[in-house]
Parts: sequence; structure tokens; C-alpha cells
Amino acid sequence: MTTATFAPQDLSKRVAPATAARNILTLAWRNLVQIKHNPMELLDLSIQPIMFVLLFSYVFGPAMEGSVDAYLPIVIPGIIAQNALFAGMSTGFGLNTDITKGVFDRFRSLPIARSAPLLGRIIADTAKQAWSMLILLSVGFAIGFRLETNVLALLTAFALLLTFAILFSWTSVLIAMKVNEPEKVQIFGFVVIFPLSFLSTAFIKSTEGIPGPVAWVMDNSPVTHLVEAMRGLLVGGPVLEHALIALAWGVGICLVFAPLSLRAFKKRA
Repeated sequence: MTTATFAPQDLSKRVAPATAARNILTLAWRNLVQIKHNPMELLDLSIQPIMFVLLFSYVFGPAMEGSVDAYLPIVIPGIIAQNALFAGMSTGFGLNTDITKGVFDRFRSLPIARSAPLLGRIIADTAKQAWSMLILLSVGFAIGFRLETNVLALLTAFALLLTFAILFSWTSVLIAMKVNEPEKVQIFGFVVIFPLSFLSTAFIKSTEGIPGPVAWVMDNSPVTHLVEAMRGLLVGGPVLEHALIALAWGVGICLVFAPLSLRAFKKRA
């Protein structure tokens, strides 16, 4: 009786770009299909934005702008931007969950692009962020928010937000590679994202009346420039300068965190 032997696969060999793209899209689809078996994941991306819109609009709107209708053009773009930052943390949370549960060990045994699990997660979470933004706009329209520009500007707002979110998500990817529990990624989100979003004009019209040093930080925050660009695209106002500054911040963040994340990813996964 003879025993068959199999030569081990050469997993260090680089795959072709077309194959790598196919691997990435396959794993992105895998992350999206998981929603079918875990609908709470999609509910989190839907319920939290709705709560933020309703609470900020009806609690702060009358006090800050005199009415809900007057506050909606200010707060809807702000909540959309803030929500994109929080949704970016889900990328790190999902990656860390896959690593700690051994899913990446299975991926590592497959003849796929080494970056496919990472980029597949980022692409899938970008699609989820688009869904979340759509929910926010739908709720806003239902309670009185109106698009004062045009459809092209709306699509541009989607593109700007998702681009910035992808660039910013590398911060959560690095944290996911460094910590040993998914909950620690969430802690990072609350410690960093909350101050970053509130130290901006996301929920106010301007920084007039705010103490000098704090106002300077708010005026130069990447979130402020993202929010102001979103407002310009949705309800009218300056766009180009704010959009370019926000994207410059995003590219700078990506240039710092992406290489560090990929290095940590290679060591851990």
C-alpha cells in the first residue's frame, strides 16, 4: 500500500494583479454576506445614526437655531461626517475579531493575495458606510431637511465622505493590529473620535464666541473642513478649499498609518 504525498503550496509566491483583485472582491463580498447571518451589525449602522439625527435635531435645534428646520442644514452634514469616523472604527473591530478568532490563520493557508483579507474588509465597510449615509439623509429628508444643490453635488458628497473615511480608517487598522481584543478598538474610537468630532463645527454654525485656542483647533480640524465641504455640497456654500484640505489631511493620515498598519499586519497575520 502506498501513501500519497503532496508538495506544500508556495504561499510566498506573488499572485497576479487580476487574481489579487478577485481575491479582494471575494473577501469583501464575504464580509457583506455575513450581515445576512448577523443582522444586528446592519442595525447598529442604522439605529445609531437615526438616534443621533433625532436627538440632536429636536433637543439642540430649538435651543441653538430657534427651530428644528433651521438647525437641520447645520447638523445633518455634521452627523454624517461624525458617523463616517465612527463607522471607520468598525473596520478595525472586524479585523481584530477575525484575527483573534483564527480566521486569518485559515486565510494564510490559502493561495490568495496576502493583502486580500485586509483590503476586502476595508471595501466591505466602505459599502456599509454608504448605507449609513443613505439612512442619515433619508431620516433628515423625513423630518424636513432639503437638498439645496443638485444630484451631482449629492453624489460628490458621497464620494468625498467615503474617500476620507477610507483614508482615515487606517488609524483603526493599526490599532486592530496592535491590540488583542476587539473591545480595545472600540475604546480607541470613543477616546479619539468623540473629541475629534466635537472639537469641530459639526454641530455648530461657526466658532464665534468660543475661546481663542479652542476655536483655533476647531477651525483647523480635518473634521471641520470635511463638514464644511459636505454642507457646501448639500445646502450650498464654499466647497473646493474645504474639500482639498480635508483630503490633504486624509492623505497625510493614510501615508503615516497605512505603512505602519501593513507592517504590523504582516507580523501578526
